[in-house]
Amino acid sequence: MIRVSCKEESYLYNAYHMVKAFFPEEEVVSLAEEKASHFARADFPDGSSLVLDACETGEDPGSRRETDRRWYRMLSRRTGKILSWGILLGVRPTKLAMQKRMEGWEAGAFLDWFQKEYLVSEEKAKLAWEIAGREAKILEKLDLENGYSLYIGIPFCPTVCSYCSFSSGALSDWQDRVDDYLDALCLELGFLADRFGDKKLDAVYIGGGTPTSLSASQMERLLSFVDERFDRSGLLEYTVEAGRPDTITEEKLQVLKKYGVTRISINPQTMQQKTLDLVGRRHTVQDTVEVFRMARRLGFDNINMDLIAGLPGEGPEEMQDTLRQIEALAPDSLTVHALAIKRAAKMGQEERKARMGSEIGAMIREAALGAERMGLKPYYLYRQKNIAGNFENVGYAKVDNAGIYNILIMEEKQTILAAGAGASSKLVLKEEVKAPGSRKGKMTKFLRIENVKAIDAYISRIDEMIERKGEWLWH
Repeated sequence: MIRVSCKEESYLYNAYHMVKAFFPEEEVVSLAEEKASHFARADFPDGSSLVLDACETGEDPGSRRETDRRWYRMLSRRTGKILSWGILLGVRPTKLAMQKRMEGWEAGAFLDWFQKEYLVSEEKAKLAWEIAGREAKILEKLDLENGYSLYIGIPFCPTVCSYCSFSSGALSDWQDRVDDYLDALCLELGFLADRFGDKKLDAVYIGGGTPTSLSASQMERLLSFVDERFDRSGLLEYTVEAGRPDTITEEKLQVLKKYGVTRISINPQTMQQKTLDLVGRRHTVQDTVEVFRMARRLGFDNINMDLIAGLPGEGPEEMQDTLRQIEALAPDSLTVHALAIKRAAKMGQEERKARMGSEIGAMIREAALGAERMGLKPYYLYRQKNIAGNFENVGYAKVDNAGIYNILIMEEKQTILAAGAGASSKLVLKEEVKAPGSRKGKMTKFLRIENVKAIDAYISRIDEMIERKGEWLWH
């Protein structure tokens, strides 16, 4: 166990997460010690320590980045590692590139500044700049102020994969409550439709869980309700994350087609059968191939596929073979995730140790090369805490097939209304308000409103979920 302590509680987050990035396989605990002589300190199991003296830091906020750089360099010297994203801890590195583009910066100036200021590698700096450029072109097409997007969460899966920590439950455990869930969901959706009836709906994204865990009739019920209550006349994108091939049938795909769904995801995560068996994905590689071809026959011309780099027992060779099989299918977009193990996941610490470092980096590079061969360009990027090797998740797409909703969720420039268990609405307000829970009177124009994650709690407390949103949706 590594013990991280800081003189200032405000720096504890940075100190902890940077240590965690360099030592992802270790348990790390943190605490504030106001009377400590040091500013930040890490004590290791072998009795050694790293100490950042208080005199090496400045008092003003502008010096805090230099503190980050000092702390990073100490950790880098100890481990011999260099993190591709340097001192950046946030999940949206492209927001910095987008900001500088809006300020009129040229590529050379940004790349130089980004590398020096945040110790980001040249490769990642170029990636951030390239993606920000593609995002900017898509955002130009949207009325960010008068438009909005809609997320609908379906928290059911046929089984829960061992690496997963999303708010989802095995369908077998909830079979008798799915209709009750849809009752509650439609109540919330009806409320949102009434409140935003004068706004333009740009994108709808139905995610989960696995939305196609619903039966065809249940899917029809949901999509017909959306059709009745929301104006889709100006809709630019309608996505359903079909997800696992073992939940997809021709009847369900026909329902999606009937209601104008334009984009679906068929997510194998890997095309290695031994891995699918190991992580609890109860479908075969051949199932993925057959379902993909079925969707093409039915006319779906914007299909995404998800892959995960770093699943147990896999390395660059397995990624190469998976990409070879994916290339034969020629999806319209490909999303590549670096494995992230969170507290809720079943996969243990030992498996994490095997997946860290250069091997996952090699798998991500293979995926980037595979995407390039398929004519897919990177268009959005995000990171997660405790992500394997401190890497990132990247979406690649053909021209005109980039996921609009994915860009909006990253850039936070437009209101996204979210319904369902665990769903998080993100409101962009016209005027600043006091940030909820802020003791210092912080003002903000961006609010998050979270729904409860537990499925049974969402059903029983749906009136409360609606009431939570009610106050803010008048702004």
